[in-house]
Amino acid sequence: MYYDIGIGQWDKAPSADSLFKGIFVARFRLVFFFNTPERELVVNAPVDITMLEGMFQRRHSQIEVRFEPEFALAWTYMNPTGAPCFNLRMLEELRAHDSAIESCGGRLLHNGELRQIHYYVGGSKIEGIFSLGGNLENLVMLIKSGDRETLVHYAKLCVDNMYPRICNYNSPMTTISLVQGEALGGGFETALSSNVIIAERRARMGLPEIFFNLFPGNGAYSLLSRRLGMKRAEEMILSGRIYTAAELHEMGVVDVLADDGRGEAAVYDYIRRNERRRNGIQAMFNCRQHTNPISYDELLNIANLWVDAALRLEDADLKLMSRIGRSQAKRARAEPEATFVNERRFAIA
Repeated sequence: MYYDIGIGQWDKAPSADSLFKGIFVARFRLVFFFNTPERELVVNAPVDITMLEGMFQRRHSQIEVRFEPEFALAWTYMNPTGAPCFNLRMLEELRAHDSAIESCGGRLLHNGELRQIHYYVGGSKIEGIFSLGGNLENLVMLIKSGDRETLVHYAKLCVDNMYPRICNYNSPMTTISLVQGEALGGGFETALSSNVIIAERRARMGLPEIFFNLFPGNGAYSLLSRRLGMKRAEEMILSGRIYTAAELHEMGVVDVLADDGRGEAAVYDYIRRNERRRNGIQAMFNCRQHTNPISYDELLNIANLWVDAALRLEDADLKLMSRIGRSQAKRARAEPEATFVNERRFAIA
């Protein structure tokens, strides 16, 4: 007989003690979404069962994670060092953590009990900021040096983080983005990758890349087109406008509008309000990948277009990009006047 825990089938049911100590060989199916049609491969691979319990007990340097069994609720908070932007180390930590969740079928061991994650919330530990996107000072250095290899690596790592979330980590869970401050560029794209966006009224979101002659290359076009249609998505991208949470709620981009300081409470309210019909809602969200699918190849091809466009930027573009990058760095030191809005005024002056 086999013992099925959602990630594979065990040759025999493991004992409670062995769940904590053993490494077993599981027979499971890996589905590769990167080709059309999809390929399936059945493999034998060692699975460390201790990983199931340890994934929410590990300490990370740039993310914070926790699991609340009462609500079957997983949290991941971004807490980058330096500028409140994505960097390679934080992206690698996010991918490692999320990869563990995905490989275990969205399940974990909590106090010796196998639990399914029903809700996965992504947020930020930085006051007033969800994420300002890519670190522009670092990107300018890579562009000036013509370092295509590192730019491609960075872009691919972003896609490797985005795509599994768009697919709900191939698990029966609902993903939620909790935006309690500014979400710009890649930060806005990250928020869009979840099934549900809950935003506090103080939150502002937008895609400012067009101001330095670039475009958002990590899913904005695909995800906004899915929510609003292609024409509206292009208008948002080309305007470079920063929207309030209330405006985006009116447009249908933000799903739940919360009062300032009540974002986390709004998450619990959403769960309580929808728990009775959770299975049906989650299945409906999965329909998006069938009626309006976003593929890994689509995201990667757009990311490569972004790399090509970045390497074509001229000196005037890079100067403005550097200026906004310095504004990002000042936000790490909590200087209130260093906002993107100020830099945007400079750009259009």
